[in-house]
Amino acid sequence: QVQLVESGGGLAQPGGSLRLSCAASGFSLAFYNIGWFRQAPGKEREGISCIQSSDGTEYYADSVQGRFTISRDNSKNTVYLQMNALKPEDTAVYYCAASSSSPDYYDHYFRFDEINYWGQGTQVTVSS
Repeated sequence: QVQLVESGGGLAQPGGSLRLSCAASGFSLAFYNIGWFRQAPGKEREGISCIQSSDGTEYYADSVQGRFTISRDNSKNTVYLQMNALKPEDTAVYYCAASSSSPDYYDHYFRFDEINYWGQGTQVTVSS
């Protein structure tokens, strides 16, 4: 069965950290560009971080630059998003996605023309 499964979400205090995982089964993440998206209540889903399969190029939206780090472990078929210095505005459902298309990068977000696989999402809540 082909699927992406996110884990690691939960409740964190402002200034705290969480690490999200995106584990693939049924296909190899190594051949796809992997992105992390988030959707806050009442807002559109936005692409905040991406790692390219070709050369490991990383992208971060300016809202998370310097606080979040994306990485991949092809041996575990998993991509991670380390989130530090969390803010209440980081509260959202976080999704990972795999795409065979090249990402388009902008200051505030990135996008894929086509997404092959989506995860089901994991809730991150930042609150004291």
